[in-house]
Amino acid sequence: MQGRLAQHFAERGWMNSVPVGPRGHLESGLIVARRQWHEVRWEADCIRRALADIRTPIVLLKGAAYLLAGLPSAPGRIFSDIDILVEHPKLAEVESALFAAGWISEERDAYNDRYYRQWMHELPPMRHVQRGTSIDVHHTITPPTSRFKVDGAELLNRIQAIPEHPGLYTLCPTDMVLHSAAHLFLEGEFDHGLRDLLDMNDLVVHFAKDPDFWDQLLDRAEQLGLKIPLSHALVHLKRLFSTAPPMRLDARISALDRSVISRRLMSALLSTALRPDHPSCDERFTGLARWLLYVRSHHLRMPIHLAVPHLTRKAMMRIWADDAE
Repeated sequence: MQGRLAQHFAERGWMNSVPVGPRGHLESGLIVARRQWHEVRWEADCIRRALADIRTPIVLLKGAAYLLAGLPSAPGRIFSDIDILVEHPKLAEVESALFAAGWISEERDAYNDRYYRQWMHELPPMRHVQRGTSIDVHHTITPPTSRFKVDGAELLNRIQAIPEHPGLYTLCPTDMVLHSAAHLFLEGEFDHGLRDLLDMNDLVVHFAKDPDFWDQLLDRAEQLGLKIPLSHALVHLKRLFSTAPPMRLDARISALDRSVISRRLMSALLSTALRPDHPSCDERFTGLARWLLYVRSHHLRMPIHLAVPHLTRKAMMRIWADDAE
């Protein structure tokens, strides 16, 4: 959030009013964000050139998409890797082409490598051997084993070209918002939760300038099976940013998640988990809330006969790592 906050202050001419100590951190965040803006443009072009001979659209996701498409959530945003979406049948070709261009898999554990390739919606993360930049290659936005399985081909049917970057695309507006909701509320990791929710708010406010956007968003959530993640997102967009759909859609919003108990329980857990990831912001049950949401995310991501052995193995690996230290 540092770069975003610094950008907010800079745009309003408030930077000189900030005390010297905090101002140094904000100015540093601006420098990092602006440097990354140039790096991401270069890296995206490297990816495009590496995949030029493969007949698949290259769809930028999340931070890189916001930046190259010039969306309001881009200024000041800092992120650690570039996410792309390609056609599932082309995954092997894409991986080989990226390998030839200098990206190699970071995953060395055979089990984890198989976990990604067999059960997840992306390949193991890849890092460039010279530049150290990271890329995540997706074929859809939710795991194939997930309760909220999304057909990647359906997403590709509505992608939009980035005018200033031929050969690169973004998801359509509704799918960008739904991807953000699915990522935040199904992944179970909230270290960037507040930033991701702010991203989503920026997207919704921007796209809602189209009077048909809200109806299209609800229709698309039903089509892709992402009604429940969208329901959670709308609760917290309203709670934190006062962003809400038109009142005429109240009945449709309530129908996104018909379980009142589930809605209230998730609202309470997420209200705690979405607090900034800092000890000064923790409440009595913050750790428990985040743990419950973490377990829930694996339950949603994988059937129970896969989730239990997987979580058990991860717990044992963590214990062994602690013992080794």
